[in-house]
Amino acid sequence: MIPRMFICLLVSLATICDVWSEPFRQSLDGRWRLWNSNRSLALPARVPGCVHSALTQRGFIQDPYFRFNDLAHQWISLDNWTYVTTFAVSDRLRSAQKVLLILDGVDTAASVWLNGVLVGHADNMFRQYVFPVRELLEEEEEENVLRVDLLSPVLYANERRKAHWAYRVPPECPPDVQKGQCHVNFIRKEQSSFSWDWGPSFPTMGLWKGVRLEAFDAMRLVRFSAVPLRNASLSRWTVRVELLVEALRPARVDVTLAVPELSSQLTVTSQFLPGTTRHVFTLHVNTSSQVRLWWPSGLGERPSYRLLVTASSQDGLPLLHTESKVYFRTVDLVQEPIADSPGLSFYFRVNGRPVFLKGSNWIPAHAFQDQVTPDALKNLLQSAVDANMNALRVWGGGVYEQDVFYSMCDEMGLMVWQDFMFACATYPTDDDFINTVREEVIQQVWRLKSHPSVIVWSANNENEAALAGDWFHIPPSQRPTYLKDYVTLYVDNIRALVKEEDPSRPFLVSSPTNGAKSEQEGYVAGDPYDPHYGDTHFYSYLHDCWHWSTFPRTRFASEYGFQSWPSFSTLQPVSVPEDWSYSSSFSAHRQHHQDGNQQMLQQAAIHFHLPNSTDPLRRFKDTLYLTQVMQAQCVKTQTDFYRRSRSEIIDGKGHTMGALYWQLNDVWQAPSWSSIEFGGKWKMLHYFAQDFFADVLPVSFEDSDMLLIYAVSDLSGDIKVRAVVSVYTWSDADPVCTLKSQLLPVPGGSAVPVFKQPVAALLAGCGHCTRLTCLLSFRLEDGGGRQQGPSNHHFLCSPKDAQGLRRPNITAKVQESSEGLLVRLHSSAIAPFVWLDAGSLPGRFSSNGFLMLSRDKPVVFQPWRPTSVAELTTSLTITSLSDVYWP
Repeated sequence: MIPRMFICLLVSLATICDVWSEPFRQSLDGRWRLWNSNRSLALPARVPGCVHSALTQRGFIQDPYFRFNDLAHQWISLDNWTYVTTFAVSDRLRSAQKVLLILDGVDTAASVWLNGVLVGHADNMFRQYVFPVRELLEEEEEENVLRVDLLSPVLYANERRKAHWAYRVPPECPPDVQKGQCHVNFIRKEQSSFSWDWGPSFPTMGLWKGVRLEAFDAMRLVRFSAVPLRNASLSRWTVRVELLVEALRPARVDVTLAVPELSSQLTVTSQFLPGTTRHVFTLHVNTSSQVRLWWPSGLGERPSYRLLVTASSQDGLPLLHTESKVYFRTVDLVQEPIADSPGLSFYFRVNGRPVFLKGSNWIPAHAFQDQVTPDALKNLLQSAVDANMNALRVWGGGVYEQDVFYSMCDEMGLMVWQDFMFACATYPTDDDFINTVREEVIQQVWRLKSHPSVIVWSANNENEAALAGDWFHIPPSQRPTYLKDYVTLYVDNIRALVKEEDPSRPFLVSSPTNGAKSEQEGYVAGDPYDPHYGDTHFYSYLHDCWHWSTFPRTRFASEYGFQSWPSFSTLQPVSVPEDWSYSSSFSAHRQHHQDGNQQMLQQAAIHFHLPNSTDPLRRFKDTLYLTQVMQAQCVKTQTDFYRRSRSEIIDGKGHTMGALYWQLNDVWQAPSWSSIEFGGKWKMLHYFAQDFFADVLPVSFEDSDMLLIYAVSDLSGDIKVRAVVSVYTWSDADPVCTLKSQLLPVPGGSAVPVFKQPVAALLAGCGHCTRLTCLLSFRLEDGGGRQQGPSNHHFLCSPKDAQGLRRPNITAKVQESSEGLLVRLHSSAIAPFVWLDAGSLPGRFSSNGFLMLSRDKPVVFQPWRPTSVAELTTSLTITSLSDVYWP
């Protein structure tokens, strides 16, 4: 019997059989076997997955996050591990002209074997690996054995370091406080998996993405992208469509591109050559069509269009078919001279409109990527949007996120500052390393460049600053070597590739950077933190974070923040009673930032009395609470400063157009800079962010005893508002007096002073108020008396010095409501930083951490699972600052 495939080939080499027009795929995901190097451990394992997850799921190890298990489980990453699966293939698959084994994610150093034959090696967690395997497959119904041997990433990195004998590539190891592993810069995997100052050391191994066979007889679509481009001079849109196609034989192919909703279509006859080739097409959008634009969250809608791509042979047989969403938007990074300033601007312009980036920095959502579910990503991203964020920076020491992450950002309007995965280190530049990085970059840029949410590429995190600041104590005579390596990796390779693969969005060599100025200085500026240029990272834990003069008046703040501890309910499942003390071994173990626990208390002590309860557990809980109060107030003060600095140039500094605090999320249950705890619970900081990132915001500060209030607006249109300032005594919930400014215009996208008065004069006009006895609340109102944006507060003294502050004895009544569970609060006195905690009940309050100035306040709890009034009533605890002072 003559095989059907052979008959097809006899017809014509240029004609492709319709039976084989589409590639055939067979997933190899699911149940595999896993064992260590001496087979003392053997167990079932899921793919996608990792060794740690498999051992946990099968009960071989305790929860890796429990207590000190990050140390107890170090042996896992010091061993070699093998994944094995068996499978049968159909006659249809085996008789195809070409069969590929595709591994979408191998973590990390591995050899791949099929039926006892080595098919290839892997050395990069961030790459897809493709191996031809047709000749190695067994006959139909015969068993095929696929084996992936994984080397210990710790030992592999160490061996790579030894092989690099000519000069050191620092840092050799992380600081001791991080309890991590060494030489992570020699292996292309998640850099933070060897430890970081906010996370544990879990050097993972596994098949962290899918594995499949793909068979075809004519061609397959390797990669696909669609990037809309705007021709400003012609006022028209095109869509640049790129197809990377692998063909087995030459063929003339008709390719059709269409966006039906815009009545735009293009059919082109193209010559497909054997091998893997790139085909670029330009679809001109019908000029009569009104293209609706993609806007960041808070600035407009995010409509998408359906792009259809088909390919057929000359006689009409279908070869390829794919479709995707297309979003139309433009983005520019504007670096140009500014009046009254010696530097350059640094801001993003989306669809021709300057946009102030409001958001945070994203780290891996879990130490084990196979446990990061779409629901977990959606919860975190929605939390960002709900806090009025419009941007996230995907930090360069983690992973390039899942496809669904970027799709969600597209839909939610979250702009993404995308780092490449290099952070806080120098890196080797030998041929093997450069070659694997080049393929990594090409694959990731192809994968992500169709997403409108990605607005900028950045080659690394803090590596320009590391060289400029001599973090690694490089002798002056050797400095040229490291500068050359820096340019080789990030400029000659990564930058050059990105410019070639994706000219549609800006590129930065590092963060922080002076941007265009750094380029002029050979890509490593003398001072990458110069506030006259680029973006800055700024951390100061010893200076008073309540005073705005502490902070740099920068063009763009891409990292800043303060630590806090998570809530007790988040820590409790991974600890035992003996751990529930701020001075316990557990508390010291979980802190991976040098002196971090002491720094939090020192910063809190500037403005607050530290907890002093005689009950150890109460004192621990109060301390956790106070670290969150401190963090929230510090980041609020700094963010308020950046937002009011958007329209000002003072001493050549200012025009701030971005505030991305460090960091959004947590990777485990520990102290960190995050505003969301591991598991999704909001810290006080995240509730504060709802207000300090609001589209319209009143901001106060003092300068030489002069009180100023600015109206900040991210709106596209102009508004007119006045400041309304209410003066309260600490002992009374009724205001002593209320002051109103004149109604003043506030242009869209600006910050304007609307109130200015000496503090002494203000207090003199309000009875017997002094700085110690009174505080301020203020808001913005339009001409009709309608409040614009949230209210804000201004403390005239440190709360620890406040006179008249007393315990409010807050009570709560919970009842059903259409929005969730309504919590009605009643207070007998002014209560600062009122914190509602639902314990282990998953959900979110509509407001939290607030200054309670009224005797009654309703708050809604939105549960994430069915929850009764009784359950919330039992779980609910209420804490205010006064409760900590007088436990």
